[in-house]
Order: sequence, then C-alpha cells, then structure tokens
Amino acid sequence: MIRALFITIITSILLFSASAHAQRVVADNPVSFEDWLAEFKLEAKAEGISQEILDLTFADLIPNPKVIELDRRQPEFTQTSKEYIRVRVSETRVKNGIKRMAETKPILDPAAQKIGVQKRFIAAIWGMETNYGAYTGNFNIVRSLMTLSYDMRRSAFFRKELHKALLILQEGHITPEEMIGSWAGAMGQGQFMPTSFFAYAYDMDEDGKKDIWTNEADVFGSIGNYLERHGWRPDQTWGREIKMPDDMAARQALVDLTHEPNPPRSCKRALSAHSKKYSLDQWQEMGVRNLDGSDLPKVTSTNIEATLLMPGGIDGPAYLTYQNFRTILTYNCSNLYGLGVSLLSDRLK
Repeated sequence: MIRALFITIITSILLFSASAHAQRVVADNPVSFEDWLAEFKLEAKAEGISQEILDLTFADLIPNPKVIELDRRQPEFTQTSKEYIRVRVSETRVKNGIKRMAETKPILDPAAQKIGVQKRFIAAIWGMETNYGAYTGNFNIVRSLMTLSYDMRRSAFFRKELHKALLILQEGHITPEEMIGSWAGAMGQGQFMPTSFFAYAYDMDEDGKKDIWTNEADVFGSIGNYLERHGWRPDQTWGREIKMPDDMAARQALVDLTHEPNPPRSCKRALSAHSKKYSLDQWQEMGVRNLDGSDLPKVTSTNIEATLLMPGGIDGPAYLTYQNFRTILTYNCSNLYGLGVSLLSDRLK
C-alpha cells in the first residue's frame, strides 16, 4: 500500500516536471502542452489515424528544447555567404560526390535520364542534404514535428506536416522506431518533409514502394521528380558567377538600376535579394561579363532571363541566376542553400 502510494506520488511529480519543462520549451504558447496534445489527438483520430498509432508514437513524448534551439539559429540565417559555401562545397564533399556518383552510376544515370534532370543536380542535393546518404539525422520525426507544431512561430505549417507523418506510419511505409530524420522533420536521403513525400516521392524501381530511406533508385527518382515538378529546365544550367564592373560607383549604379521593388510572394524572403529579370543580352549591354571577362553566352533560340544576386554585398561575389535556381529554392528557400547546391553541381559536372 505504502509502496503503491509512493510510486503514484513519484509518477505525479515526474509528470508535473515534464509538463512544466514542456511549457518552458515553448513559452509563447498560452495552452498547456497536455491540453494541446489531447486536442491534436482528437483531430488526428477524426482524420483516420488509429488509436494504436497515436498511442505508439506519442507515448511519453514531450517537446524537444534542442529542436527549438536549432530552429532559431539555422546556418542559412547565421553564417556569412563565404562561410556557408566554404563548408558545403568543400574539397572533401566534392571528392566524396564524385566517388558516390561513380559508385551509383548504374542507378543514378537512368534515373536522371528518365526524370529529365541532370544527374549532377540530383547528386548535389543528395550531397547537401545528407552527405550522399551518409547522415540522414537522428531526431525522432514525430517528436520534432510535435515540438514545432506546439511552438507558435510556424505552428500551422508543422501541424500539417505532423498529420502527414502519422499518415506515413498509418500506411506502413516505415515504423515509428525507424522514422528518424532532421530536427525540422525532414526524412530520408533527400530529406523530404512528410507532405513532400506524398506529393513527390517516386517509385523508380517499380517495386510498389516509395523508399526514400534506403533505396537509392527511389531516392534519386524522388529528388529528380521534385525538381521536375517544380519547373526544372533540362536544357539550362542554374546560372553562373559573373564579373561586375570594376568601378564601385558603376557597380552600385547597376545594382540600383536593376533593383526589384516587388519580389514574388513565393519565397519572398530569398527572392527579395534578387534583381529584376533581364535577358543575357541585356546584362551584357549593362557591362556584366563572365567571371573570366569574356562575353556572356549568346542564346540563339530563346534568350535566358536572369536575375542578379550578390549575397556578400556590393563588393562580394556576384551571380546571374536562371529559372533552375528558383526551382532549387523550392527545395529550401535560402539563397545560400541554392548557391551551395548550384556551385557543388558545377564541381560534380
């Protein structure tokens, strides 16, 4: 009797401590974590998620403070462009990429050809996301998405992703124990969010499964399918690093002249740093040249429209970016991420 009472008291203390800790993790949410989770479970059950899956996935889960910490200091927002590119387009990553492309050539080449996306871009995203499949994350996906759903910063977005993650489990694509990935909820070698899994995961080897975790054919097909479905142009590259006028006053005048006051709403945060679109002929007339000083390409059939991007400021590296760069931004709305993928793809060419 005394032992049972003792256990009950200790359990109550632990639950209260966990609840208090969860509330501290996301201090801005006025609703207690227990109330929020109870309401979410009712909503998920109404949408067809079984009680078994809910019990299995949410048992003893509380918000993860590490996830909130990482969400507040993402490298795309805290590192300089030079630091970001140096780390992500390192000689080691380039060498590993060339090696992995050679090893997977019998799988990668037909996948790229079938989907219609150059293999170097598929490999570059593969390399940027998980170091060519070597590291796919060690966070409990449900716990991460639950934490970010309970957090107030982007709760609606992550709540939707949490529902889809439960549906992946419900359909038996993977077990809860194996559903491990990034702190933000991305999974597999291509780091797909749950909604992207349902929209773009591709059964490349036609075995009836869409395995983005261990099946490299499906991994390559899924990355390529994502890009193709977002407007990829297989006849173009991503853009190019260019040489601006040497005179700083002339360079500033060019930036002022081409400034885009009304960037598109989609990916506005990244595209607000881009100029208006001009053809390569027009950029040539305005004094822009290839990095080696030669003329920009002459496109005979249809001229390519490009925007100017200078992530390091007026005296830093400058790039002209094409449609495919915008497609890469749909994968991760960060100019530094887009440049990382693009420059890595050039080294893997």
